[in-house]
Amino acid sequence: MRIQEITDRSEVLVERLTAVWEDSVRASHFFLSDIEIDKIKAEIPSALQTVEHLVVAVNDITVPEAFMGIENKKLEMLFISAAYRRQGWGRQLLLYGITVFGINKVAVNEQNPQALAFYERMGFIVCRRLLHDEQGRPYPLLCMRRADMREHG
Repeated sequence: MRIQEITDRSEVLVERLTAVWEDSVRASHFFLSDIEIDKIKAEIPSALQTVEHLVVAVNDITVPEAFMGIENKKLEMLFISAAYRRQGWGRQLLLYGITVFGINKVAVNEQNPQALAFYERMGFIVCRRLLHDEQGRPYPLLCMRRADMREHG
C-alpha cells in the first residue's frame, strides 16, 4: 500500500473512488437500502472534488483501493474496498491523517458499530449524538474527538 494526497482529481479517479465508496458502503452500512445507497452515491463525486484534502491508498499495481477526505482537521470520509478491509489500511490511513493533517474529529453513523469500534480503538471518544446525518437524513451520527484533546469552550 502506498498513501498519497491527490491534487489532480481527474474524472477517472473520481469514478474509481466512487466505486470504492460503494463497495465499502455495501460491505459495512447494512442499515442503508439499495435505493438510499444510490441516492447518496450521486453526491460522492462532488464531495470528492470539494473536500479540502483527499488522500488515496493504492495497491501494488497502483489501483486506488481506499481513500479519506479531511476538512479542517475533521475526517469527513474514510472508505476501503471490501477486499482490503481488515488488513490495516484504515489504521494506516487514519494515522497518516492524524500525523500530516492533525485529524482530531470524526462523525460516525451510529448504526455502523464496526466503524465506531474502529475509531474507539484508534483513540477517539464520543462527545455528542446527532439525530440526523449532515445532509438531514434520519441516520444518527456520533460525533467523536481524539481522547487526548482537551475540551475547549
